[in-house]
Amino acid sequence: MTDTLLTGATIGILGGGQLGRMLSVAASRLGFKTHIFEPGANPPAADVAHAVTTAAYENEAALRAFAATVDVITYEFENIPTSALDLLETLKPIRPNRKALAVSQDRLTEKAFLTDLGLKTAPFAAVDDAVDLAEAIAEIGTPAILKTRRFGYDGKGQSRLKSAEDAETALADMAGAPAILEGFVNFTHEVSVIGTRGVDGEVACFDPGENVHRDGILHTTTVPANLTASQKMDAVLLTAKILNALKYVGTMGVELFVTPQGLIVNEIAPRVHNSGHWTQNGCAVDQFEQHIRAVAGWPLGDGKRHSDVVMENLIGDDMDRVPDIAKEPNAALHLYGKAETKPGRKMGHVNRVKA
Repeated sequence: MTDTLLTGATIGILGGGQLGRMLSVAASRLGFKTHIFEPGANPPAADVAHAVTTAAYENEAALRAFAATVDVITYEFENIPTSALDLLETLKPIRPNRKALAVSQDRLTEKAFLTDLGLKTAPFAAVDDAVDLAEAIAEIGTPAILKTRRFGYDGKGQSRLKSAEDAETALADMAGAPAILEGFVNFTHEVSVIGTRGVDGEVACFDPGENVHRDGILHTTTVPANLTASQKMDAVLLTAKILNALKYVGTMGVELFVTPQGLIVNEIAPRVHNSGHWTQNGCAVDQFEQHIRAVAGWPLGDGKRHSDVVMENLIGDDMDRVPDIAKEPNAALHLYGKAETKPGRKMGHVNRVKA
């Protein structure tokens, strides 16, 4: 294929959650079709996609059939089995590339990659057993946080250590999975940058947003963030450095801690990101369209912010507030069409635009 897709082409998306849903909507605005590959039945993205394959990621025949119908493949989450990607990349281009996934799927690999780039991270050490953990605590100190190296999100796969006495409990929480101990960072607030890199190497970043979490899940993102002009420039430049180092194609979220000693990278997510949802109502071209433009080989759009926005996640019983939110002036609702409301489950979000 050429690097540039024509209108009418089909973009394959691995994963059918809310991010896949919003990517499909963005793709349709540009005249593309989307084909969702998702193991679970009736995913949110199915409502707005041209085609859906419901099959396990280990189903080689289904993967081959899926690849035959699409022109390029992208994904809405990181934890796709390596075996599926090994097969798919022999059939169609995967954007972003495998290196970005490999780096982000393992917290230890990610931290090493970032420090090799000269970027600051929290102090960290690999932990496979009780001896490793004791040595890591001696080196890093407490308080600290023990995390599984893989498959953690929204606060899952993590255990806090207030002191060395918590080591045994924290290690048990890992259930035998390889882990990483991270020292606590004394930060004033967290921000994130949503950046996109095109096939031609062009990079565009949205304004940094300021994040507030509750129970390990993002609660709000506010733009503009509380940053000096210098901090804002540093945040954008380090995001571009990461994108270029990975030869990345697509949209990425980079979470940063703001400290008196400078910006510290918390983590990277090689996909459109929850903290970038504000762009849907704060910019002419949002993070989802930027990602579709990038993977389709199109020029990136103008991501300048035209409004101040506060994005609030609607989680679990927050859905009970939807009728009242719908009455608010300048409140844009984005609901994910999930049939069942559960505690801790992201059901939608609202972007409140300051007029």
